Amino acid sequence: MEHFEGFDVAGFWDDSAYALKEYVEENPPTQELIASVEEELGGYRLPDSYIALMTAHNGGVPNRDHFPMAEPTSWADDHIVITGIRGIGRTRPQSLGGEFGSRFWTDMWEYPDIGVYFADTPSAGHDMLALDYRACGRDGEPAVVHVDQEGDFAITSVAENFEAFVTGLVDESVYDTSEEDRIDALATVREGVSPRPPAAVA
Repeated sequence: MEHFEGFDVAGFWDDSAYALKEYVEENPPTQELIASVEEELGGYRLPDSYIALMTAHNGGVPNRDHFPMAEPTSWADDHIVITGIRGIGRTRPQSLGGEFGSRFWTDMWEYPDIGVYFADTPSAGHDMLALDYRACGRDGEPAVVHVDQEGDFAITSVAENFEAFVTGLVDESVYDTSEEDRIDALATVREGVSPRPPAAVA
């Protein structure tokens, strides 16, 4: 594969029953299908890296679903989380041309028409990931941005391009602070916590 050299594409995906039902198209996209979906999306040309990844596995839920952020969003101060990446097709609800595909969010939820909404999040539609064509035009190489419906559709830069986004995703354990919190709590208990200041000595 020309893109994603050295990247474990097979290990990237979590083929759960939910993923297979909602995201994963049964077949890789043909050139004809790609062209017709692009036309439906408003004439935006999908990045070669997107097509390459979808040819290997057409949509799905990634095992690594967290992406580090330099700017805070409505999700967290230092990262975002995605639920799935849309396949190129129409047979799954979450595919680019499916029931909840890219145009659904611009037409029904009034997300800004800046490109292609390719990934959703655990917020159930209140923030999304998009391929942003504003700077490059419909035939260029789009950047990846986060669009926050709860924040008046604020647009925050995520990655230079789709390949950089996918290869930059990390496991949720990177942001799991539960063990650190437990250790801190135990340390507090061991050190002792006074419920109130000691009485002053007369």
